[in-house]
Formats: sequence, structure tokens, C-alpha cells
Amino acid sequence: METGGIAERFRDKTILITGATGFLGKLLVEKILRVQPEVRKLYLLVRAPDAIAAEERVLTEVVGKGLFDVLREQYGAGFNSFIKEKIYALPGDVMHENFGLESYEVLQLSKKVDIIVNGAATTNFMERYDVALATNAAGVMYLCQFAKQCDNLKMVLHVSTAYVAGEQAGQLLEKPFQIGRALRLDYQLDIEAELQLVDSIKSELRIKCSSDDKLEKTTMRKLGLKRATHFGWPNTYVLTKAMGEMLLQQLGQDLPIPGDMVINAMMAAINSQWNKRAQVIYHVTSAHQNPLPSSLIEESMFRYFDINPRTSKDGKAIKNKRPLAFKRLANFQAYMILRYKLPLEMMRAANVLLGGIYTKNYYEFNRDYNILMTVAKLFAPYVFFKGWFDDTNLRKLWKATAMDQNDDASIFNFDPKCINWSSYLVNTHIPAAIKYANDQKAKARSA
Repeated sequence: METGGIAERFRDKTILITGATGFLGKLLVEKILRVQPEVRKLYLLVRAPDAIAAEERVLTEVVGKGLFDVLREQYGAGFNSFIKEKIYALPGDVMHENFGLESYEVLQLSKKVDIIVNGAATTNFMERYDVALATNAAGVMYLCQFAKQCDNLKMVLHVSTAYVAGEQAGQLLEKPFQIGRALRLDYQLDIEAELQLVDSIKSELRIKCSSDDKLEKTTMRKLGLKRATHFGWPNTYVLTKAMGEMLLQQLGQDLPIPGDMVINAMMAAINSQWNKRAQVIYHVTSAHQNPLPSSLIEESMFRYFDINPRTSKDGKAIKNKRPLAFKRLANFQAYMILRYKLPLEMMRAANVLLGGIYTKNYYEFNRDYNILMTVAKLFAPYVFFKGWFDDTNLRKLWKATAMDQNDDASIFNFDPKCINWSSYLVNTHIPAAIKYANDQKAKARSA
């Protein structure tokens, strides 16, 4: 690692960030501005019809969040002018060649950019196949094409997910995907053929059904899950993210690229791999050094609700019970059938005999049951995951960071051994998850 420190690496640099309105994107923008206010410019690529709408999105969905309160307090009345000087909202989309920008905009941007951080993605497990392909796979291709036009580019950092490994068991190394190699044994994955398949099916639908958007949406969602299963991945999201990594491996050979990391590790990796033409993958994981056992999650949930009792609709406290834990999806499904599905079917039979007085109740309960079981099936590959991610490269990166003499280890800490899982779950994760669920319920009611 070169001397000068991680924060110093970002001084006077111009950075293009995609996916800045997402969770990691916002954290990265805030961290860069906080630790290195002398960064030259952050170009944030956001989906918007024009520059005014793009700026509004950034001000509302990024800068307007409580995450920026430290900077807001630090700069006081000068906060808005500081943001205006350092951030430029760029209306565009990774789904299009050159991000859909005008040729003169591409030329200007390509002369300025030192670093590209690609965090744009659709993370919906059941996303339409055409949308997921365009964003997670073709988006990487277009990004690489743009990167090769940049005169002063020193680094491309691509954020992915370790779960592109699918449902493999055992040790999973920090290594790139081979282009065209599916997880399913002896199957080949032709990304261009998948794009053509999508276009073909959409064309057929338009001929047969004219402009039936609902049918197209349903067909594309089913197609994504079907193709993911066919090639050995559990859902559309991880299949198309794997495609993106394959394209990156193929098209990014001459670009400086590390892959898959989060904020502090991302910034440390940029510093470590500065101006190098070798692809390095980092698994930002705690599994080796500080694993989080499921038993601790269960215990933390019990502790949280013991301290913060739930209440029923009439305001009465609900007795706290330890959550049920299952070793296999089949066990969970059997429990749900016995505990909920059978009573539901009994309700349906009684409803017929009693002239339909429970019709509304039955359909509401049955809908909720089906939604829960669908969600459980989608998340099962991660809940019952049998693999463990190798973190050799990450540990080397941390060792180099910790040995640096510029206080980088305290400012850019990504040592997983420092995490107190119990405290984090009880004081941060569980209350945040509950707040998110309540916010979503409130939105649904007001919609």
C-alpha cells in the first residue's frame, strides 16, 4: 500500500458513482465527503428525466437523509453550498449505452473521472428478467465500455453480492466467475442468448396480446425464476449479478478493478489497488473471524422483545416467547401446514356450510399465508446456507490498513473481530427492521 493514507487518496479526485440512492451508495457519498472534503467532485448517476429532476432526487433521497446530519452540523449555514460544490446529479441509467447521456456529456465526463464506483443494481429476488438483465448484466457491459473511454481512470470498483455463489456448500474462494460457466454442472450460460430470449418472448407477447403490461410483467418474472433455477441459481437477482461479474471479468481485463465490498473496505481497496491493472475480489464477511450463530439471533430477538414488549390492538402486552427455529425448510413448511394451513381449510369448509359468512376472512388469511410461504421459499437458500466465504484478501487488506501510520485503522475500520453481534442486533438491527416494517405498513395504508 502506498503512503499517504486512505483519505488522502481521494483528495482532488473526481468520482462517478452509480447506485448512489441505494443503501451503500448513500453511506459511501457521506463517508467520502466527511473524511475528505477536498475531493474534487462526486458525479452521482441517478434515474431521472432531466438535470432538475436528478438534482431533486439526490437532495431528497441522499443528502436529505439523517445520515448527513454530522456534515449538516459541521458546515452549518454553508452546508448547501458545500454540497452544491461537491456533488453533481447526473440524469442517466446504466441500462443504456453511455448511460443514456448525450455524446458531449460523455466526452466531458470521460476527461474528468479518476474513479468509478458501480453500485447500481436491482436487488429484487423476483425482478422481471428483462429489467434484471438490463441493470445487473448489460449495465456492467455498458459501464466497462464507458470506463475504457476515460483518459485518467485509476480505478473501477464494482459492488456485487457474495451470494452469486448460489447454494454451494463448503469454502467459497475470492475468485472471479468464468464467462459462460453456470453453477449447474455441465451447463453453459450464454448471456447474449438470454438477452435474445427475453426480446423474443416480449415480441411474441406484444403480437398476441397487444399492450397487456400486466401479462408481460408476470411472464418476465416467471421467466427470471425459471432461468435462474435452470442454470443453478436460487433467484433472478443472484443469477443476473453473476452474469455481471462474468462480463466484468471478460470486458474489464484492461481496467483496474476490485470487486464486492462495503464502505470502509471499499475505500481501503481503492487505495490499495490504485492504478493497478489486476482484478482483485474481496469477500467482506465475518464468517471466519467473528461468526454470527443463529442461536445468538434467536436469543437477541427474545432479549429485545423482553425489554420492548409488543402490544395487541387493545393495548395489552403480548407475552414474550422464544422464537421457533427450524433446521430445514421442509420442517418449517410442515409446521406451517399443521399450524395454519389446515385450520384455514377447515374455515373454508365451514364457510361453505354457513353460507359464505367467512369468505372475506378466509381470502385475507389465505393471501397472507401464501405471501409468507413465498417469501420463506425465496429466503430459504440464505437462511439454510451451508457455504462459508474465504476472506484471505480482506484480511491482507486489513493488515496493511492497520499497519499504516496515518490513523487509517480507526477511521476506516473494517475488522470484523470488532463487531459485538449481541449489542448490534438488540440496539440497532432489530429496532431498525421493525421501524422499516412499520414505515412500509404506513405507506401501504396511505397508498
